[in-house]
Amino acid sequence: MTCWNCGAAEPARFCVSCKALQPPVREYFAFFELAPQLALDEKDLQQRFYGLSRKLHPDLFSRKSPAENEHALEATAVLNDAYRTLRDPIARALYVLKLEGLDVGEQSTKDVPPELLEEVFELNMALEEARMGDADALAQLPGFRVRFEAMRAETDLAVAQVSTAWDATHAKQALTDLRGHLNRRKYITNLIDKTNVPDRV
Repeated sequence: MTCWNCGAAEPARFCVSCKALQPPVREYFAFFELAPQLALDEKDLQQRFYGLSRKLHPDLFSRKSPAENEHALEATAVLNDAYRTLRDPIARALYVLKLEGLDVGEQSTKDVPPELLEEVFELNMALEEARMGDADALAQLPGFRVRFEAMRAETDLAVAQVSTAWDATHAKQALTDLRGHLNRRKYITNLIDKTNVPDRV
């Protein structure tokens, strides 16, 4: 890489020669100068965010060249997107999977995890009966919600455990396991959403 302004080599975030702000790195971990990892020190991430916010705020570049002004706007947008993604463990895990070519795709309602078949059947029956005006079936929905939230909490623990394993080894199998847990979590979240809007059954 060379500086867009003076041509100096390896300009980093600011050119070491002319001090001009460079176009932002788009990869979120690299933007925060962190190695890709699933477990992050949230306080450290927050400090990096505030530090970069002070350095890259567009107002600081309002009297600079149009190019630097544009780079500041771009950098601030990347900063906000990166922080929003990396501070959330689930969003961070999904981002790492995407970086590693194991993106979690759209969750089909037909792809029921085998261990959830019975619960899904019972929920669908209750929803159907509720649509027909069965007050008892409608009253069952909060109970389903509690059960599914407990399942999601268990899945979150599994995600945390696999995340720790991947950070230590970067083994492909850990990412495969992680994708499975996240797919299961996404399906469970969809089930929770079904129980959350009884007025729309």
